Amino acid sequence: MATAVTPDKTTAPAKRRRGWRSLPLVRQLHQSVGLQRGMLVAGLVLSGIFVLTAILAPLLAPYEYNQLRDPISGAFGAQQAPSSTHLLGTTVGGYDVLSRVIWGSRTALYVIVIALVLSLFLGVFLGLVSGYFGGWVDRVLVVICDAIYAFPSLLLAIVMAIVISGGQSSLWGGILAAAISITVIYVPQYFRVVRAEVVRIKAEAFVESAKVIGAGHWRIMTRHVLRNSTRTLPLIVTLNASEAVSTLAALGFLGFGIQPTKAAEWGFDLGRSLSDVTSGIWWTALWPGLAIVLVVLGLTLVGESLNDLADPRLRTRRRAADVPPAGTVEPGGAVVTSEGYVA
Repeated sequence: MATAVTPDKTTAPAKRRRGWRSLPLVRQLHQSVGLQRGMLVAGLVLSGIFVLTAILAPLLAPYEYNQLRDPISGAFGAQQAPSSTHLLGTTVGGYDVLSRVIWGSRTALYVIVIALVLSLFLGVFLGLVSGYFGGWVDRVLVVICDAIYAFPSLLLAIVMAIVISGGQSSLWGGILAAAISITVIYVPQYFRVVRAEVVRIKAEAFVESAKVIGAGHWRIMTRHVLRNSTRTLPLIVTLNASEAVSTLAALGFLGFGIQPTKAAEWGFDLGRSLSDVTSGIWWTALWPGLAIVLVVLGLTLVGESLNDLADPRLRTRRRAADVPPAGTVEPGGAVVTSEGYVA
């Protein structure tokens, strides 16, 4: 008589619960140690302050970015020193410095988001098509992207800004002009990374198996190749975000940014205040410049820390440093063997 065998519940593999520790950045923060963790935390704090300031700009700013007078006290006045009315003083154009700095964070965030989304979409799509199909399409796209990549990035951004908006524009016109100018610079970077990964992955056995069973090119590209060729892109996105802020500031500094009556932009305010420094008026240049430095520093620290954590060689060093040397006697009499296990 056959008897039913009840599976042993103790031998069944336990399901791994995905908690908040597995979330992006939280997992990297848990993996980091020492100075690397300090850099990541500092970068996250600076980047978080930047994003929150941009989102809450209408609540944090005492005045509008283009406001020149108060209904009660009258006109602000140009180049006024910091006081209780204007905590960071006023600019040469008569704008409140604190308000311009706070509103400038929103302009920078707009440009970063639009530029990175456009760069990712175009760069990933072109890299996927070029690496998968090859042939004359691949050769033409490689030559074009290499030519753009070899061109000086700031000069290319200036040319694109002039072509798109004539160097002067409104709020969204200037934001789109700056974002598209930065997009042209970053597309070749994503193209080269994705193309190299696609060329490697399309020769794998699972891609050949998908072709054998009759899967179409679009299904193979999106279901098998794309998801395995974009793992390093978050690191590049973080680093490019800091470069986008500096490029936007450079465009505004040179006078190809957004009009001051249309939006607040740190680079424009910094360029207009250079002549004030020689006259002892330091507050008009200090705070926009400090905002640029802190935002670029925060985003760069996050990107560099994530890049270090994604490097297998650094992870191997960390595991080797965590294992005690062979022959070490642990508390309780246990001895570490040459394989790193406690006997």
